[in-house]
Amino acid sequence: MKVFRIHLTSWTASFRYPNLISGFQPTLPVPPLSTLYGLISAAMGVYYSPETPEIGFCFQSGGKAVDLETIYQMEKSLTNIKSNVIRREFLLDNQLWIYTQNEQIATVFQQPYFQLLLGRSGDLASVEEIAEIEVETRQQLTKLKGTIVPFGKYVLAAQINALPVYFTNTIPRRNVGTKPYYILESNYKHTQSISASGFLDYSNPFFEKEGGIEIYWQE
Repeated sequence: MKVFRIHLTSWTASFRYPNLISGFQPTLPVPPLSTLYGLISAAMGVYYSPETPEIGFCFQSGGKAVDLETIYQMEKSLTNIKSNVIRREFLLDNQLWIYTQNEQIATVFQQPYFQLLLGRSGDLASVEEIAEIEVETRQQLTKLKGTIVPFGKYVLAAQINALPVYFTNTIPRRNVGTKPYYILESNYKHTQSISASGFLDYSNPFFEKEGGIEIYWQE
């Protein structure tokens, strides 16, 4: 089977835990689907609302750190504005591979309309490569990592979190399709296989020593 592989890199990235308000803002270890569809919308220059996911992905980071950040808090009337300093986690030296069979999605990343971000406005991402590759289809997956898998249909020993699928194009924006997902970090190791649609990317040089990387088709 042939798919398009879009390789993005960034110095920093941050994926905020949804509905978490505190003096410390941790980052998810991998992006939710809403981040992926946000990237596609930015590359297209128009709002992209998926009828079907049409993507798989793998995310890897080289480390994690904490920074101090000034935020501005205001009331709806904008009459009372004050600053505050919070601690925010962020990821370093990041690699993101997006897989799709949709040629239009792959094409728009050749010349993105808007800047590509992996989180905040300072988390700028670059397109390293867009390639059409041959992959090996699989129905039993044992080498997933750096991705998310829906909770309930499968059984995995992994962290679970409620994540949005995408956001509306309204003001204020509303998250849509929020549901629980397994969070598979970049060093995740399977204890058992799962019966799920996916494929093996054996040509990805980043995973050459591991014999390739398996990708889960998002449902």
